[in-house]
Amino acid sequence: MESLLSDGIRETPPSFVRGILKAASEPDIISFAGGLPNPVSFPQEEMLVSMERIVRTYGSSVFQYSVTAGLPQLREAIARRYCEKYGLQIGADNVLITTGSQQALDLIGKVFLNKKDGIVVEKPTYLAAIQAFAMSQPKFHAVELTEEGLDLEQLAEALQRKVKFIYLIPNFQNPTGLTYSAQSRMQIYEMLRGRDVVLIEDDPYGELRFDGENLPYIGAGRLENSILLGTFSKTVTPGMRVGFLISQNKELLKYLSIAKEAGDLHTNIFAQYLIWDYLQNNDYEMHIAKIKDLYRKQAAAMIDAMKHYFPDGVQYTRPNGGMFLWVTLPEGMRAMSLFPRALEKKVAFVPGDPFYTDRKDTNTMRLNYTNADCGTIREGIRRLGECICAVNG
Repeated sequence: MESLLSDGIRETPPSFVRGILKAASEPDIISFAGGLPNPVSFPQEEMLVSMERIVRTYGSSVFQYSVTAGLPQLREAIARRYCEKYGLQIGADNVLITTGSQQALDLIGKVFLNKKDGIVVEKPTYLAAIQAFAMSQPKFHAVELTEEGLDLEQLAEALQRKVKFIYLIPNFQNPTGLTYSAQSRMQIYEMLRGRDVVLIEDDPYGELRFDGENLPYIGAGRLENSILLGTFSKTVTPGMRVGFLISQNKELLKYLSIAKEAGDLHTNIFAQYLIWDYLQNNDYEMHIAKIKDLYRKQAAAMIDAMKHYFPDGVQYTRPNGGMFLWVTLPEGMRAMSLFPRALEKKVAFVPGDPFYTDRKDTNTMRLNYTNADCGTIREGIRRLGECICAVNG
């Protein structure tokens, strides 16, 4: 079998998170591992009403093949929201519906990358983006993250090389929870303006800001070669797998649509009708406000517990939104070695290693605070603190 495999699949790492979710799903495990929205945030009753209504109203259309770009009404609703909330000047033709943001990443890799093409990513970055792009066997240029955003000197150096695109998560970054400052965003925009490079802004968590004010996008609406990724997975339902990408460059969208057509013809049309109907008949802003209030409390519970139970020398980010925070252990302590000890204590997290393209044996880890109540969070952090103290001596 080995001799039959493509070079791309040989070079693509399996998802560490997917690998540990089975162990972390045991009922007695407190899991901070998966990027799971809290199930209490799912609008189940409202979605049940929408299901019945779309079948009754649209009949066979919700079960039939559909157009690759996505349900026109849903695309129009997305465009209208981004015009009103973010000041973009777009219409339905600037929106492509995807099967989750993960498919958008896959399409971007297929459209732009040949073997050994350069791409710029954050250091650390979203592990599933590494996985998606690795299929095309690119050359990763990882740029360190700071409290403000990208290290601009490293970015300038990376851009001197042959780079096809730059992939960023400016809001509540996965895995660190950091958010780029307004100044950093403007500096990156100035560096990219006029360059023949595509900017990918992945924004699955932007709706989930629970502290501070919304900041403008780096390139969306301003850079010609700009693609913005969004999703309903974090605000309505992850299981429906409905995401989208936005670009004012319709030539880019044409090629992305061709790649999608070759991949799956179109995203689940029943799910598209369902989400569109939900948006039309419910107070989406109020729903998001409830999620943000919930996540604010859960993030605060985790930070308070870490202040109490983590030993001196452990550092962690304090996000203003999103679903994650990032822990840096004392020098010399390996998160991968800590992981089995934590599982013995019935608590799970994601070690930092799979979020890097060029580092191993890191002293970092990602914690998710959205999928457990505050009491469970405190108990899980207490157990994790015990493990860290035992290893730290």
